[in-house]
Amino acid sequence: MPAARETLLEAAGAALSARPWPSVRMVDVAAAAGVSRQTLYNEFGGKGGLGRALIRRESEWYLDGVERALSTPAPTSQRLAAVAEWTVRAARTHPLVRALLTGFWEPGLPAAGRAPGPGELARAVRDRAAAALMPAQDAQRCELAVRLALSYVVAPGEEPGAGELLRLLSAQNRTAAAR
Repeated sequence: MPAARETLLEAAGAALSARPWPSVRMVDVAAAAGVSRQTLYNEFGGKGGLGRALIRRESEWYLDGVERALSTPAPTSQRLAAVAEWTVRAARTHPLVRALLTGFWEPGLPAAGRAPGPGELARAVRDRAAAALMPAQDAQRCELAVRLALSYVVAPGEEPGAGELLRLLSAQNRTAAAR
């Protein structure tokens, strides 16, 4: 039941945005999705399975956004800045994405279980960049762009302006310039 699964994940995500995960009730998720509680249990096995599926879905959603940013027809530095800006925006608006990217799981979130850690996610971004960008060193630059963006997530302050990350990412390396 792929449609029911997606509807249940939507309902669980909405419930999580309204209250902490320990307060989310399976009966409420099933009712919001318009399916029986049995369907919910058949699909996910229980609340833990639902939480893990929700975490996987958020991880995939974030990586899909990375791929969209990488596939835009723009110079590499602009695509890297778009990935960094997407990372900041996604982490600030989606607590599960923030937890995945930082490794800090707030008490109101589902248990991480075997969720990818921050390093795994940064490597997944690098791997997608390697497939989308040439030369290969641009994939390393993309991973660095994500790590730079995470500094804005971990130590919040003013959100970087649209051009600030682009300026930082396209600035010539001082060491290389001195050679």
